[in-house]
Amino acid sequence: MSATPFADLRAQAGKIIAVHLNYRSRAAQRGRTPAQPSYFFKPSSSLAPSGSELERPAGTELLAFEGEIALIIGRSTRRVSPEEGWSAVSGVTAANDFGLYDLRAADKGSNVRSKGGDGFTPLGPVVLPAASLDPGALRVRTWLNGELVQEGATDDLLFPFGRLIADLSQLMTLEPGDIILTGTPAGSSVTRPGDTVEVEVDAPTAAGAPTTGRLVTRIAEGSVPFGDFGTKPSVDDHQRAEAYGVPEEPAWTLTDDLREKLASVATATLSSQLRKRGLNNVSIDGLASTRPGTKVVGTARTLRYVPNREDLFASHGGGYNAQKRAFDAVGAGEVLVIEARGERGSGTVGDVLALRAQVNGAAGIVTDGGVRDLEVVAALEIPTYHNGPHPAVLGRRHVPWDTDVTIACGGATVQPGDVIVGDADGLLVIPPALVDEVVADAIEQEREEEFIAEQVAKGARVDGLFPMNAEWKERYRAWSTQR
Repeated sequence: MSATPFADLRAQAGKIIAVHLNYRSRAAQRGRTPAQPSYFFKPSSSLAPSGSELERPAGTELLAFEGEIALIIGRSTRRVSPEEGWSAVSGVTAANDFGLYDLRAADKGSNVRSKGGDGFTPLGPVVLPAASLDPGALRVRTWLNGELVQEGATDDLLFPFGRLIADLSQLMTLEPGDIILTGTPAGSSVTRPGDTVEVEVDAPTAAGAPTTGRLVTRIAEGSVPFGDFGTKPSVDDHQRAEAYGVPEEPAWTLTDDLREKLASVATATLSSQLRKRGLNNVSIDGLASTRPGTKVVGTARTLRYVPNREDLFASHGGGYNAQKRAFDAVGAGEVLVIEARGERGSGTVGDVLALRAQVNGAAGIVTDGGVRDLEVVAALEIPTYHNGPHPAVLGRRHVPWDTDVTIACGGATVQPGDVIVGDADGLLVIPPALVDEVVADAIEQEREEEFIAEQVAKGARVDGLFPMNAEWKERYRAWSTQR
């Protein structure tokens, strides 16, 4: 371990570069997963030692902590590969990337004012020599007033340390003393005056379990108000939700009760109710299900493929591409719907990714392209609707392009959040705003049809009964009351 004086770290820090989003847990919390890393700069004047006091500026509300692993660059580094990147690091320490959400809108993604304030980047207290560490086996933890609120390991990183250094060094020379803040895991939240925040980085599985010790920051109340010559602090419900790390209340939710009601009626009945509302183009056509006897009900997550082009596949097909991000991100009760343009000449999902969706609790997978490993996929519990089997890999016909956008699948337009209902008859897309009334009327329609079928079985003529005239409607009301 190294007791590098804080003054030396600050004096040597020519650049402080921070990654916007780099832990899968944080990406899931934010509801977005970047395809490539993005960055912002912090000034060296934002650095502060362990034990320092950080002022929450007067008139502000949302000063949030972000416990992070900080990399100290040890040698001049330019144009290195991801495999070579880690060798440029001389030391690792704990950092806290404080941010003031009240000023987040002032400089957009550059974060100049929201994250550049004096003392907004505490660092230390101990620097661990990088040569003795496995970059894939580090851990960062954060405590707020003694309670553990963040814990993340480097095996959860979207972009490993070597990749960050390689990416940055493509354009700029990283110099000895430069600092890279590598992102924060889920759990970041808001501090108040009187709070104490502690961050520790360690290697719990390494010999001796080396640790940076706890980086301690105490929050104080500022007294000097902002002047009228710059952007004033401002917050709204969206910024509060992001700062506190909790999702905003959605305008509509597919509740368990609604799921049960949708599962209780046939897609044929739902289709007729949608048709009464002028929606005739809401069926996903031409697909077969691996489990036709299983009802699928869930909200849509989407994945779009574009036709294969070699240069685009080279840039978008490898690594943590849109396909992998989509299958990692699909959650419990959701249906992953894939646009493959009806192209059957390549697989769009195989056994491993289908299993990933099943483990995540997804309600189903829908693709208007081919499926690989069909026998294995069909043996899984998760229903997969597809356009036929094909042994070829994705790159033969497709480039995985983007996620959670409006797509076309099986002739229907699907937006993220649409409700997907499927059974042996097929698949329907229901706009969320119509679900409550459509399912209520569908349940009533099936009750009427039960009555009609019962009367036909007794020998009644269908004329006047199907659909019911006034006389039969009166009999139906009496029948319903008795039931």
